[in-house]
Amino acid sequence: MTIGINLPPQIRVFGAFFIYSFCMGSIYPRLPAIQTAMGVAEGALGLSLIGAAVGTLASLTFAGPLIERIGYRRTLLSALPLLAALYAIAVWAPSPLTLFILLVPVGFAIGAIEIIVNLEADRVEHAVGYRIMNRAHAFWSFGFFSAGMVGALVAQAGISPQIHLLVMVPVIALATALVLGRFSPALHRASNFAEDSPRFARPSLAILVLVCVTFSAVIMEGAGIDWSAIYMRDVFHAAPFGAGMAVALGAGAQALTRFFADRFVDRWSPSIVARGLLTLLGIGTVLVFVSPWQGAAYLGLALMGMGTSAIFPLAMSAAAQRTDRPAAINVAALAQISFVGFLLGPPLLGYVAEHFGIRWAFGIGLPLVVVSFISAGALGSRPPKLAAAA
Repeated sequence: MTIGINLPPQIRVFGAFFIYSFCMGSIYPRLPAIQTAMGVAEGALGLSLIGAAVGTLASLTFAGPLIERIGYRRTLLSALPLLAALYAIAVWAPSPLTLFILLVPVGFAIGAIEIIVNLEADRVEHAVGYRIMNRAHAFWSFGFFSAGMVGALVAQAGISPQIHLLVMVPVIALATALVLGRFSPALHRASNFAEDSPRFARPSLAILVLVCVTFSAVIMEGAGIDWSAIYMRDVFHAAPFGAGMAVALGAGAQALTRFFADRFVDRWSPSIVARGLLTLLGIGTVLVFVSPWQGAAYLGLALMGMGTSAIFPLAMSAAAQRTDRPAAINVAALAQISFVGFLLGPPLLGYVAEHFGIRWAFGIGLPLVVVSFISAGALGSRPPKLAAAA
């Protein structure tokens, strides 16, 4: 018997993004407690977090055919509760090496979910005839915001990360059953190209310019996720709730901006909107880097969340609209390189934090913001048109 709430396809997509990120985001407000329990510095913690990146990159590269064989519905309904269970196991790690090993299968699950929810968002967007991708990613940020708030409250209550993440398993399983129990994948888009996209898509010069546009946003978004709680604890001696709030604040600001981003792009242009967002990102990064006050640091993290919100989706649209190669190849090339930066960059910032101070985990992103601002003209000067409406 099929269980679950009967929802419109776009609402179900939003729910999938929310559940996915709520599960994924639950560990980050608990990183200060995990670091303290292991008794390690930021460099070792950062290297252990690369385990999830390794698993995710492998999954994104090779999981596609396996997902096709198993089926999108079956994979998604099993991968979300599995992700929660794998996190619950990983937080018992007694050492950075063990945490690294236990996070590799976490990355496998993340990669599979990432493929399914983004493909489903694209196909539903095509079917309904209007853009939902930015709003779908807004719900991803809303999920992270909610996970940050819950994590902050749970940490302040003195509940261990192990108990917290264990309770998340039935919560995610129930939410998946209710929201996605009636999930049926949307029809594939029609393609003008017979060939499948290669597992690694070689970037053209134009795609490398778009990578320059996105790199500061993906690195600083990851820095906020990985290091903002530890930053608030180490720099301002914030209580567990205040440290966890740092993760929630950046994600919440990002979510609100993503939710309304499309109307600004439609009114102005991708390059103008991107440069406005990059300006906010630069101001926020400076505040986090130099602020002597906790309130100003929170403001900086919120501005960073706003600034990182729509840069990557805008670049993906620009890549898809190029006519030099099949859209799938251009999109894959941009996504693969940018995702490497998002997954590997922020954990490696742990070594910067350990040797130069936690503020430099953010300050090192300022030159990247300048490069992105200069490169933003590659996004185009006209609002993009939805392909289905053409």
